[in-house]
Amino acid sequence: MQKLDSRAVWLFIFSFGSSTILITILGAVYLIISLRDILEASGELIDTLVSLWWFWIPLLIIVHVITAYLSYYFWRFEIREHEYRAERGIIWKRYVSIPYDRIQNVDIHRGLLARILGLSDILIHTAGYGGVGAKGFGSEGRLPGLDKVHAEQIRDQLLEKARQPRNPSI
Repeated sequence: MQKLDSRAVWLFIFSFGSSTILITILGAVYLIISLRDILEASGELIDTLVSLWWFWIPLLIIVHVITAYLSYYFWRFEIREHEYRAERGIIWKRYVSIPYDRIQNVDIHRGLLARILGLSDILIHTAGYGGVGAKGFGSEGRLPGLDKVHAEQIRDQLLEKARQPRNPSI
C-alpha cells in the first residue's frame, strides 16, 4: 500500500487545531469546576490555574502533534485491479473499498495550506452515496496530502479504470 506525501503531516497538524482548542477549553472548564471550592478557600485560584495552564498547553500541543503524526502514518491507500482501497485510523481503523464501477467523479481539492505545501486532496464521488461531510465534501473516498503531480496521476488512473467496461461474470 502507498503512503501519503511526507509533507501531509503538516496538514494533519493544522487540521486538528480546532479539536485541540476544544479540548483545551473543556479541560479548563473541568479544572475550574472541580477545583473551585478547594482553591477559593485558600485564595489561590488564579495562581493555580495559571500554573496549570503552563503545564497543560505544552502537553496538549505535544499530544496534538503526536496524534497528527500517527494519523498521517496510518493512512494508506492502494489502487487494485477492481477497486480503490484505503485504510486509516490510530485506535479505530476505517477501511474503505470503492469498486471502480461505482466511481462517478474524482475531484482534486487544494486548500490554502495545501497549496502552500504543494499538496492536493483527492475526493472520490460514487453512485448512490448521499453523505455530506465537512472535509469529504460529500465524497465517499478522500485521499489527503498528495503531491500535486501524484494526485493528478492518481485521479487520471482512477477515472481511466472507472471508464473501462466491466465483465459481468466477475
